[in-house]
Amino acid sequence: MTINESSSGVRKAAVLVAGSWGTALASVLASNGYQVSLWTRNEEQAKEINGTRRNAKYLSDAELPVGLTATTDMETALAGAELALFVAPSGAMRQVAGQASPYLGKDTLIVHATKGFETDTLKRMSSVLAEELGRPQSSIVVLSGPSHAEEVIRKQPTTVVVASEESDKAERAQDAFMNNSFRVYTNSDVVGVEVAGAIKNIIALGAGLSDGLRFGDNAKAALLTRGLAEIGRLGAAMGANPLTFAGLAGVGDLVVTCTSTHSRNWRAGSMLADGSPLEDVLQRMGMVVEGVRTTRAAYELSKQYHVEMPISTQLYAVLFQGKSPEDAVGELMGRLKTHEIEPLA
Repeated sequence: MTINESSSGVRKAAVLVAGSWGTALASVLASNGYQVSLWTRNEEQAKEINGTRRNAKYLSDAELPVGLTATTDMETALAGAELALFVAPSGAMRQVAGQASPYLGKDTLIVHATKGFETDTLKRMSSVLAEELGRPQSSIVVLSGPSHAEEVIRKQPTTVVVASEESDKAERAQDAFMNNSFRVYTNSDVVGVEVAGAIKNIIALGAGLSDGLRFGDNAKAALLTRGLAEIGRLGAAMGANPLTFAGLAGVGDLVVTCTSTHSRNWRAGSMLADGSPLEDVLQRMGMVVEGVRTTRAAYELSKQYHVEMPISTQLYAVLFQGKSPEDAVGELMGRLKTHEIEPLA
């Protein structure tokens, strides 16, 4: 018996926090035989999950597995957990990790499924977790890919990737999450997976804005394609493997996030198209829209790494500098002519 296994032999996992994606992934683990503790700050939400098997705010009427229970006590959530999955918003990740740190076993597998950067430091989530948990960054696993919580919770076919510099850690996560409706691949390119997952949310904001303005399919196809070029450009500058961007965490996640009404970022972008102020849109959404925070981070990262990210830059101007979407599109279309494929160094 391992130190993270109960005397009854039941495998335990903890999921922090109880938003839509956290709840969906907790359900995957519970369906795979784990006893899952889902941590939330909200006492009423915990009572609802435990009493009705529902998380109505985030996943409507989807029924949650019996093996999943909610708690507001961090120590209780992490007691005996062999796997701890962090799904806190990027802006709250450091705080949640700091709270969790004292209660984690030394052999607990650390996985995160958050797509964004820490705005103040521009650090990736694996870096934040490594710092707060006192773990080697190489041991952190990131889960990403084209996956809407609304479909995962209903066991519709979904394929994702888990990435870690330590292959045994990635394979442990693969074994924990994989089942007949949730297929999991491994990857060693943590930088590429995290960069792709974060920046695609910016492009999804732009896709929603484009659809809201009825710019058409041609514009959207161009936005996705040139958006992927920006993801690859920044990722390569940060040390990623370019092949990652042709995979699930890259083009796969980009397509699903930019073309579905399930996407919070797409929905927020479409709301901005009617001229609503950003603050009003975020209030109406009632959930974290990671692409907004990531746009700030990408704007700074593009300067730090000296890479051109014209779509991200124009969205930054629309979100935070009062620029009209029409003017932003005009600048993008009017840029100096250039090659589509950048010359090899």
